[in-house]
Amino acid sequence: MEMLSILLKEYEQESAITRKFLERVPSEEFNWQPHPKSTTLKDLAVHIAELPAWVDMVLSSDELDFSTKPYKPTPAEASEDLLRIFERSYLQGKQSLNDAKLLDLDKKWILRHGDKILLDMTKHEAIRFATLHIAHHRAQLGVYFRLLEIPVPTTYGPSADESVF
Repeated sequence: MEMLSILLKEYEQESAITRKFLERVPSEEFNWQPHPKSTTLKDLAVHIAELPAWVDMVLSSDELDFSTKPYKPTPAEASEDLLRIFERSYLQGKQSLNDAKLLDLDKKWILRHGDKILLDMTKHEAIRFATLHIAHHRAQLGVYFRLLEIPVPTTYGPSADESVF
């Protein structure tokens, strides 16, 4: 199987799981946070919803420099906004993967903050990093759900709240 097909299959599988999580984020709990040092439920969910678009950013650029392009979350006022943000982000990333050429994956991509290099990798590795980054934050969201008594969706197998069998 060609690497682009593998990345696209993984992207679609992870997006389906992510969508299930975002569908459960309640607007009335947007400002909740498990600890003062933790991000709010809304900010975490918005970040997760935006991350699939990183595939497009990686494939269409050679770097991201936070010193010249600081992160500004997409505004969200309700749970429906999260799903709208996610769907747009998902479709953008999927289109970029569909349009990509295998040779694109070997090109270098850098994440930096000014002179400080945060990541220096191939575009293939950066796409995988984005996918893993989504899974990481989705797991955080699962902890938030547990603390808020929101049923945690299945991911790669059953959760304490849902069975895959």
